[in-house]
Amino acid sequence: MFKTITEHHDFIVVDKAPGVNFHDEGDIGSGLFSQVKRQLENQSEKQQDNNITEVELYPVHRLDKMTSGLVIFAKTLAAAQYFGKLFENHNIDKYYLAISDKKPSKKQGLIKGDMTKSRRGMFKLLRSMDNPAITQFFSYSIANKQRLYLLKPHSGKTHQLRVALSSIGAPIVGDPLYYPQSNDKSAKADRGYLHAYALKFSYLDEAFEFISPPSSGESYLSKQTTEQLTAIKKPWQLNWPRL
Repeated sequence: MFKTITEHHDFIVVDKAPGVNFHDEGDIGSGLFSQVKRQLENQSEKQQDNNITEVELYPVHRLDKMTSGLVIFAKTLAAAQYFGKLFENHNIDKYYLAISDKKPSKKQGLIKGDMTKSRRGMFKLLRSMDNPAITQFFSYSIANKQRLYLLKPHSGKTHQLRVALSSIGAPIVGDPLYYPQSNDKSAKADRGYLHAYALKFSYLDEAFEFISPPSSGESYLSKQTTEQLTAIKKPWQLNWPRL
């Protein structure tokens, strides 16, 4: 359900699988937070000669159930507060990958606007700019008339990237809310195509960079997509559109 990317004394970075809820879902199963905490407790138990030790773990940001990719958990309250300030001050650079098979109204640039609740748990983008969701993006043509989107959010609104791409006519393939539903079972996507691809931040004056390509999804694993990701290399080195 997840892969450990790095484990620091104060935090752990994992790669979450798609389709896994962040928190527990009753009878459906353990969420990501519980799974990571259980792994750390098992490690601690082995190190303490089978003495059970309560492990501290603090979520500092979250991913939607359909979204895979990089997630940070703090291992101390002080670290959680430090990361909270980093996120609050927009000092953590986050980069996401998405795929759409619809033609967008624009292929790169800025998507900006206030967000408000819509129907059925959805949100929509408004033209007003009182407290806008801000997303920079590039897109690249890949196989089967699809486009690969590299997205950099500058705010942390619920469903922000899903709404942003839907607003330019390019809803994410496999998105259960924003992608038009089809009755054709053969047309159903093998996953929701949103992935938290890269993180860049400084923690206690030490620089950290993490890149984790998607490990599931036929369109993510296609030759054209992997070649494009190889060409991008480090996303923070690109000449991003102006805010």
